[in-house]
Amino acid sequence: MEIVLETKGLTKQYRSGAGCFGIDLQVPKGCVFGLLGPNGAGKSTLVKTLVGLLTPTAGRATVLGEPLGTVAVRKRIGYLPENFRYQPWMTGVELLDFHARLRHVPAEIARRRIPELLELVGLGGKGHQRIKSYSKGMQQRLGLAAALIADPELIFLDEPTSALDPVGRRHTRELIVHLREQGKTIFLNSHLLGEIESVCDQIAVLSGGRLIAKGSLDELRGIQVVLDLRVTGMSTAVRTELSKLAVGLTQVGDRMTLVLREPGDIPVVARLITDSGARLYELVPRSRDLEELFFDLVQNGGC
Repeated sequence: MEIVLETKGLTKQYRSGAGCFGIDLQVPKGCVFGLLGPNGAGKSTLVKTLVGLLTPTAGRATVLGEPLGTVAVRKRIGYLPENFRYQPWMTGVELLDFHARLRHVPAEIARRRIPELLELVGLGGKGHQRIKSYSKGMQQRLGLAAALIADPELIFLDEPTSALDPVGRRHTRELIVHLREQGKTIFLNSHLLGEIESVCDQIAVLSGGRLIAKGSLDELRGIQVVLDLRVTGMSTAVRTELSKLAVGLTQVGDRMTLVLREPGDIPVVARLITDSGARLYELVPRSRDLEELFFDLVQNGGC
C-alpha cells in the first residue's frame, strides 16, 4: 500500500494555545480520507499545515514523499480553502486561466481543460459571467475547478460544500467519487457527518486539537451492534440483566435501545425478555451510524 501523506507528532500551536497537537496519520494512495471534528477542533489548522501555508511547531510530515511546503509538493497537489475569495472583476474562465498560468499548465492544455472543468463542477455555460455575479455556492464550485486545474494527484478540500445547497452537496460528493475512480487521493475536511459517511474510505476524528480516533468506519464502529426494541411488561430485574449485558442502554416508554458488544448477544436478549413474560413486539439490529459514533468519541475522548 503506497502512502501519499504521513505525519508523526505533527503540531501547530498558536500563541493563544489553540491548534493541533501530536498528529500521527497515514493516508493511502487512491482513497478518500475524511477529517472530522466539531467546529474549533483544529481541522483547518491541520489542513493549512499540510499544504504548506502554516509552519509546524513540532513533529514532521511528508506529502507525496516530499517535505511540507516544497515547490515539488505544491506542483502535485490541489487545494480548496474553507474561506475562499476570488477577484470579482474576472470571469470564471479568466480566473481558471490565471490559476492555470500560476501552476504552469501549458496554454493548449488549459484551453481544453477549463471548459471541461466548468462542466464537471456544474458551471457549464457560466464561465464568461463575472465572478461578482456568482452566488457563494457558484464561487465555491469555481474554487473546486481551480483546485483541479493542474490535474493534481492529491486534493485537499476544506469544507467543500459549506456554501452549497443539497443539490450542490450531492453533486460534489459524486465528483469526489469520480476523482477517486481516476486514482486521485482526496483529503476531505468536514464537520458534516453525512458527507464523511457517504464518501470516505478512512476517517480521522479531531477534538480539542488532538486525534482521538482513526480507521475505516467499520473499524471505528468495532463489532458492536445496536438493537432497537419495543417491549411491554418488562420487569426491573430483566432491565438490570440487560444493562449488564449491554455497553449502553436507553429507554423511553416501551422503546429501548441497547448497544451490545457482539452480534451473538442478540438471541440472549430476546430470550431474557420472552422468558420473563414480557412482550417483545420489535427487535431490529443495526450498526451504529456515524452520528452516534462521533458523539460517543467526542464525549468520551476517544476509543
